[in-house]
Amino acid sequence: MPSNAFRISGHLVDIPGRRTFPAEVHIDNGRIRQVLPTASAESQFILPGFIDAHVHVESSMLVPSEFARLAVVHGTVATVSDPHEIANVLGIPGVEFMINNGKMVPFKCYFGAPSCVPATSFETAGAVLDPESVDTLLSRPDIRYLAEMMNWPGVIHGDPMVMKKIDSARRHGKPVDGHAPGLTNEQAAAYIKAGISTDHECVSYEEARHKLKHGMKVIIREGSAARNFDALIGLLPEFENDVMFCSDDKHPDSLEDGHINKLVSRAVARGIDLFSILRAACLNPIDHYQLDVGRLREGDPADFIVVKDLRHFDVKETYVAGQRVAADGTTLIDRVKIDTPNKFHAEPLHPEQLQIKASGKKMRLIEAVDGQLITHERIATPKIDQGNAVSDPSRDVLKLVVVNRYKKSPPAIAFISGFGMKRGAIASSVAHDSHNIIAVGVDDESIARAINAIVDKKGGIAAVHGEQLDILPLPVAGIMSDKDGYEVSQHYKALDRMAKDLGSTLGAPFMTLSFMALLVIPSLKLSDKGLFDGHAFGFTPLFFD
Repeated sequence: MPSNAFRISGHLVDIPGRRTFPAEVHIDNGRIRQVLPTASAESQFILPGFIDAHVHVESSMLVPSEFARLAVVHGTVATVSDPHEIANVLGIPGVEFMINNGKMVPFKCYFGAPSCVPATSFETAGAVLDPESVDTLLSRPDIRYLAEMMNWPGVIHGDPMVMKKIDSARRHGKPVDGHAPGLTNEQAAAYIKAGISTDHECVSYEEARHKLKHGMKVIIREGSAARNFDALIGLLPEFENDVMFCSDDKHPDSLEDGHINKLVSRAVARGIDLFSILRAACLNPIDHYQLDVGRLREGDPADFIVVKDLRHFDVKETYVAGQRVAADGTTLIDRVKIDTPNKFHAEPLHPEQLQIKASGKKMRLIEAVDGQLITHERIATPKIDQGNAVSDPSRDVLKLVVVNRYKKSPPAIAFISGFGMKRGAIASSVAHDSHNIIAVGVDDESIARAINAIVDKKGGIAAVHGEQLDILPLPVAGIMSDKDGYEVSQHYKALDRMAKDLGSTLGAPFMTLSFMALLVIPSLKLSDKGLFDGHAFGFTPLFFD
């Protein structure tokens, strides 16, 4: 055989045929030349590779090439990625960076055109993608879809700018991803009728079933902060052609630990039909987004995995276009040179700039929810010190600060519960969706020190306790590292431990913090311009009588 031709023996998993059989798969020049049934085979299983049907690669704090190096170890061969995060910082050049970096490694990164940059007019972002810019992106063959349309009120009410973007996707024959947490009944029907084809934000079985019944595809999400697998997986047997799996946002430590393979294994453990599960994990994204990913058929690209068994899905080997990219838990993808485009103009601040006068007897308090992107609104009595409202760790009431990183402006300040910290502060320039600097802490000195560390590095995540300070620099757009993915994972783990040593009771403190400025997810959030009510979709005062 030529050097680029080889064969693999095992039990082939035929998902459409709902069967497994011993076979020898012949690969030549990156494609499957022949699938030859045999009388017996090696004790292993060959199946199509897994696909993450909706992910913001940037949330891993890794560039696409490094994300790929970790993901292939778990049998992932492709991602459907919304480069919304970097687009909010750098615009179209940021999207082009992601595409070009992804093309440098043997992995199938598919990108969408971000639909909401900025996500709202109530925050400061680094760029704007108007309908003309979105149309320019959608005209490219390497842009596969219009990414999640977060402005669901604009869709329902026919906002002209929103509808132009949807019409552009329709004109280019590309699907439109949705984002409509909690939307049901007539509003959901109107949203779907406008052309929105998917939603990955469902949090309840009833909500997801309603959307599926109205013709929408549901992507079951299990990320580092938002985890909806348990609530939604029961829908799969009834809707196997209309369900997919995704991570949405995944930090590097959890990516190192596992990916879509873990969802497949968990679904199998629940007794759900294997072939229904694999259709959701491997085939449905190909059909919906028209991806050129192999399905393990003759003539297909040789994108497949070899696993030890069909229960745990421990991956022995991963192949992309006929190239072995992972073996026995080790990535075989080489690192590539990483550029560091950025936009970061924030200046250091003093603790005194974080003082806020208590202008009312009561205040609105953001309540963070572990494992969810949503928050709740609580009413609390502020703790007062010399006329200023201050953190009160004894009641789990901490100061939350957002600083505009694109231009000099006063910090926005609110208060939050749910973090549980008893000392110090943590901060991040990963703050969806505009990626301003966000920090939470028990005292102004610690908060200011954490923010200033990020300003100094022009991006990063940081933790502070007294004289102790640790920071993971993120020089790529202030949201991604240029380092080895496994090194980033280890550094992140150390920072995560430090945040928990400060008292945080959250499963992923930095991930949860990054969503406290995400205005399109109710209820209360904080942008660089002020406290925002996600239900009323407008600013609301922090203090009142």
